Amino acid sequence: MRYLHTMVRVRDLDASLRFYCEGLGLTEMYRVENEKGRFTLVFLAAPDDVELARERKGPMVELTFNWDPEDYQGGRNFGHLAYRVDDIYETCQRLMDMGVTINRPPRDGHMAFVRSPDNISVELLQDGALPSAEPWASMPNIGAW
Repeated sequence: MRYLHTMVRVRDLDASLRFYCEGLGLTEMYRVENEKGRFTLVFLAAPDDVELARERKGPMVELTFNWDPEDYQGGRNFGHLAYRVDDIYETCQRLMDMGVTINRPPRDGHMAFVRSPDNISVELLQDGALPSAEPWASMPNIGAW
């Protein structure tokens, strides 16, 4: 058995691609436009998974954009996506500079949570250990993750 991808439905493909690609640093691997089904699928890979994803063997996130408007409500049956990052402080700062709320700041230098434009919870985990640092150590939680 091999893990292939996680699919999340998105309302605004451009906003979602900005979040996942510019904010989180994922790479668009390929996309499928289906006129008959009226949807677009975009497959994204994390930097360390790009080589495997090129062969369609690596884990990816599939963004599904249905061309006809739909109202998606988050369910408790979907928890979160998780990505290991090289520098959690730099990643959170880049996201904040883009206007993303850091719901659970990386107070411990290890873990943070943010939400995508479609309210998907994304966990960021530090690769290795970073010491606790300000302003992150004093930041309160905002909302839910």
